[in-house]
Amino acid sequence: MPQIAGRLRFIYSFQQLMSAIISLQDIHKSYYLGRQELPVLKGLNLEIQRNEYVALMGPSGSGKSTLMNILGCLDTATSGRYVLNAQDVSRMADDDLATVRNAEIGFVFQQFNLLPRLSAWENVAVPLIYAGVGRKEREARARDMLEKVGLADRGHHKPNELSGGQSQRVAIARALINNPAIILADEPTGNLDTKTSIEIMDLFHTIHEAGNTVVLVTHEEDIAEYTHRIVRMRDGLIESDRQNQPALLSK
Repeated sequence: MPQIAGRLRFIYSFQQLMSAIISLQDIHKSYYLGRQELPVLKGLNLEIQRNEYVALMGPSGSGKSTLMNILGCLDTATSGRYVLNAQDVSRMADDDLATVRNAEIGFVFQQFNLLPRLSAWENVAVPLIYAGVGRKEREARARDMLEKVGLADRGHHKPNELSGGQSQRVAIARALINNPAIILADEPTGNLDTKTSIEIMDLFHTIHEAGNTVVLVTHEEDIAEYTHRIVRMRDGLIESDRQNQPALLSK
């Protein structure tokens, strides 16, 4: 009987792991100042299911930026296991992580991170260059994605010809262009006014409703209230994790 119970626990744990698009198990991350160890993440566990819409919050020094870098495969944990879309990325080499980032993760940043000399559609198409897609197909797909975020008429505009909200829509289109497993948004409304922030959150709602998994890092309580789950961090661990009734949208 103990052997059967052990097998059942293993099967249940395996099923949980495979159903989660993100699975973090006992994640530790330390930095070093000379010989002094500076622990940031201290045995963190977190699972995010496919098509969840999650806000990740925490005060300065809580470890949320470090966690975001690990989630985005921009950094690796000191120890622990990270499974992303059924791939164990915990100990991947840098080149393999770069491939995973381009294929599995769409990034949206507070500063937009658009290339100033490229047009809107060319910015959206940048991930397709790394994927080896030809120019004609890149342009067609990028323009189609711009249409989906409401910028069909802005394809040839440079970033300095766009408003903040339009620039963020271009960044969101770029994040979606490779049909990634997750959208990871870092303070996506941090540089926007209230009206534009609501419009961008409307767009994230539409993206989530279309079946995408969205993880939004924010320090703004009102922005977090648009999501379906709020995870709060403190001192390198999960302090609370609750389901949320999303705020009403502007539509």
